Amino acid sequence: MTGTTIVVGWSPDEYGEVALRRAVEEARLREGRVVVVNATRGDALVDERYADEEQLGRLAEELGASGLEVDVRRSMGADVGDQVLAVAAEVSADLVVIGLRRRSPVGKLLMGSVAQRILLGAECAVLAVKPPA
Repeated sequence: MTGTTIVVGWSPDEYGEVALRRAVEEARLREGRVVVVNATRGDALVDERYADEEQLGRLAEELGASGLEVDVRRSMGADVGDQVLAVAAEVSADLVVIGLRRRSPVGKLLMGSVAQRILLGAECAVLAVKPPA
């Protein structure tokens, strides 16, 4: 197993994709592995950020072709941020990568609760990235 472990909070949208791309870049630079976490609270009938089996299959296939060691996980729990943090602790992550949404001026006063939870709760470095404008 490689030395550096990078956990990425992934969702099948532009925020998840930009985080995943950066996590892969970091893994290549650090000769590490990527652990992808797709999580949901499970309190909605449909959570568009929670990937279905087909999306996860495509993701695993694409990442497998990258030549990197990759682990793709899905989870359901009370708090998405806590789920990402739990995986980061379990695998002794060296870095967590998350995607951030652009906010309105009022929204900038408060970060998203998931991002805030991860930034404040992680025991390792956190890299927050945004999609291009």
